[in-house]
Amino acid sequence: MKPPTKAVLFKIREDIPKKWYWAGTISTFIILIIIWKLMSMFNLVQQTFLPSPEDVFFTFIQLITAGDYWSDIWISIYRVFMGFLLAAVIGVPLGILAGTFRITESIVIPLSEFIRYMPAPAFIPLVMVWSGIGETAKILIIFIGSFFQLVIMVADNTHEVSKDLIYASYTLGANRKAALMKVILPALLPKLFSTLRLIMGWAWTYLVVAELVAANSGIGYSIMKAQRFLNTDVIFVGIFVIGLLGLLIDRCFVLMSRVLFPWTEGGR
Repeated sequence: MKPPTKAVLFKIREDIPKKWYWAGTISTFIILIIIWKLMSMFNLVQQTFLPSPEDVFFTFIQLITAGDYWSDIWISIYRVFMGFLLAAVIGVPLGILAGTFRITESIVIPLSEFIRYMPAPAFIPLVMVWSGIGETAKILIIFIGSFFQLVIMVADNTHEVSKDLIYASYTLGANRKAALMKVILPALLPKLFSTLRLIMGWAWTYLVVAELVAANSGIGYSIMKAQRFLNTDVIFVGIFVIGLLGLLIDRCFVLMSRVLFPWTEGGR
């Protein structure tokens, strides 16, 4: 592999050869695993708190082959997707309206700005009172953690649609509804898709919090149960599984974005 010059590798926002992109990605993970292995080998952190990479790998194989862990994975995926979909179904239209009409912005955005700084775990007692301790409570925690961020980001995306496009549509005879549906919404879609991709990542970060609500299944529950017995290898497996699932879903968003919006930049 012929090394490229610095001028090629460090051009601002310019593409580099794919083999060098992947070389950088793979090298990062290899270096992290080597550092982890050295810390474990030289007991820089006690084995109880930092198991070796091979111990975590063997624990992962044991859990996956046992079968029960798959049910934890699927129920966690279900909770995340339901919380995310609920936030998207309500939050996207609200965000578009808030980014389009000032009166809607005055009602929606200040309240969303206020609530989004409240930590989602603080709502757990209220959610348990309102909806019990079933699946609804867990989905609501993920919804609360995602919804208000989504509304604000979608409103910002809508604000970024050029007014010139809207004025041009008026000049061509469009009314308010046509300008919204045929100008603002199509111009918004690529950025909206990127926003949904980010919110999906946040939804996964709230999974462990959601599964604190009287759960007896799920990846977050398995992590919390392992914590009680200092089974740190199981904790690491749970963290890595969440990261892997999130990465796979993120890549699906990227591929869908390339198919739906091939004219846009990005999609790494």
